[in-house]
Amino acid sequence: MSTPDEGTTPGFTALLREEWAGFRSGRGRMAALLVAALAVIALAVLPALVIHSSCSDGPVEVPCPTDPTGPDGTPVSDLFFFAHRPLTGDGSLTVRLTSMTGTITYPPPDHDEIVAGLVPWAKTGIIVKDGLGQGSSYAALMMTGAHGVRMQHDYTHDNAGLPGGVSPQSPRWLRLTRSGDTITGDESSDGAAWTRVGTATLAGLPDTVQIGLFAASPGDLTLVPVGLGGRIGQARFTQAVGSFDNVTADSGAATGPWGADTVGELGHTDWEKYHRAAGLVEQGATLTVTGSGDIGPIGTEGGRTAKDTLIGLFVAAIILIVTAARYAVRAAVPGGRRAAARAVVVGGATFAVMLAAVAVAVLLGTKLLRDGGTTVITTGALGQSRVIVGTAGLLAVVAVLAWATGVLLRRAWLAGTVLLAAVVVPYLLVAMPLLPDAVADWLLRLTPAAGFAVLQTLHAYPQVTAHYAAYAGYFPLPWWAGLAVTCAYTAVALVLVLRRGPRPEPSPADWR
Repeated sequence: MSTPDEGTTPGFTALLREEWAGFRSGRGRMAALLVAALAVIALAVLPALVIHSSCSDGPVEVPCPTDPTGPDGTPVSDLFFFAHRPLTGDGSLTVRLTSMTGTITYPPPDHDEIVAGLVPWAKTGIIVKDGLGQGSSYAALMMTGAHGVRMQHDYTHDNAGLPGGVSPQSPRWLRLTRSGDTITGDESSDGAAWTRVGTATLAGLPDTVQIGLFAASPGDLTLVPVGLGGRIGQARFTQAVGSFDNVTADSGAATGPWGADTVGELGHTDWEKYHRAAGLVEQGATLTVTGSGDIGPIGTEGGRTAKDTLIGLFVAAIILIVTAARYAVRAAVPGGRRAAARAVVVGGATFAVMLAAVAVAVLLGTKLLRDGGTTVITTGALGQSRVIVGTAGLLAVVAVLAWATGVLLRRAWLAGTVLLAAVVVPYLLVAMPLLPDAVADWLLRLTPAAGFAVLQTLHAYPQVTAHYAAYAGYFPLPWWAGLAVTCAYTAVALVLVLRRGPRPEPSPADWR
């Protein structure tokens, strides 16, 4: 495409119209955009159509278990043993914890025995809960396996108390007090001098709640090597046991026998069936509770996210990179404002087409997954919109980067190879996963592939032990920071293009 003399260059709006007319005149370019869009949609819809989750209970097929949802509607873990009594109105429960022990099944290095021990976030203590239903509002004061006393409420909130452990020689006194919707937690080493651990407000707490003792213990996380040094997480069953005495309640707390229930389903493992089941043992004034599972912000059953509907993103990125690089070397490259207008057209056309494609892929893909019985972790309308717009923006930025790289290198195959190696290959190696976590993290911090952080919808929580790696949906940079890295590479390339000035259209015989 020939260009006017720079001295007669029209206004920027007119330049945009001219460059758009030139861009859309290339049937191959528009077809490539359409194919990229269809790839994103097809690779979201087709897998979702064939994925159907179901579980068997003998000859009967039943729905697979799913994570409960917490007060804010997000999936949570809520699985533990609960020795409870009703509390009507205000009141408090005070206990002395004298012992906390546990069991870990088949831990590293040999995975050939069952050992005594506690995982770091094993927990036992006292809890106020809005009934026995999973996902209901709660506040708990607890001793943990390795993080001292904590007060946690409504799954995501965690306040630290005093560090250290517990033993008959060094017991811990715990007290929860309810006043309306407000729950306070206090701890003491002697039952006389008390220290405030935290305060929680549980909005809408009913007049009668359940209060009592609990025990939970999440799985022991083991990282198994795969690929070229990558690792994937595996969890093994664990159990926690807490022994309490000096259990006293006042005001609205009921007296009489303790209710003994599991919140969620426990008792399925051989260890629980043949060795020690979850439950309550009363010996005089001592109450011993045994349990497994977890109460926290990350579900145990797993689920898919918006990221899982966008596996076609890589195919689209490859098509866009090749197309933009070819466009850069097959057309004249002007300087100044006209070059900027061409970059805007490349990015704008890509963004518009891919915005529609990504929206269809995410919305329709997640719906089909849910219809097939698959758990989809919700991000809310705002979070879902951010993923859709951010992903389309990333593809637009990558297309502009490929165009600018093509202009600078003047070889479509070379520009395409460089961009594929810098954008697509790093994330594929990380997503599989094939690389050590440290290498994967730095690749997603320093290369243009950092922009894939726009797919992130999961949150890492310090009170949950998990493998927070990119393949599992946890990126080393926030979504905006990752996108900023890709934008920075593109900005540098565009500055170099603008400084280089115009370049004439290659001759038709130029095969490049």
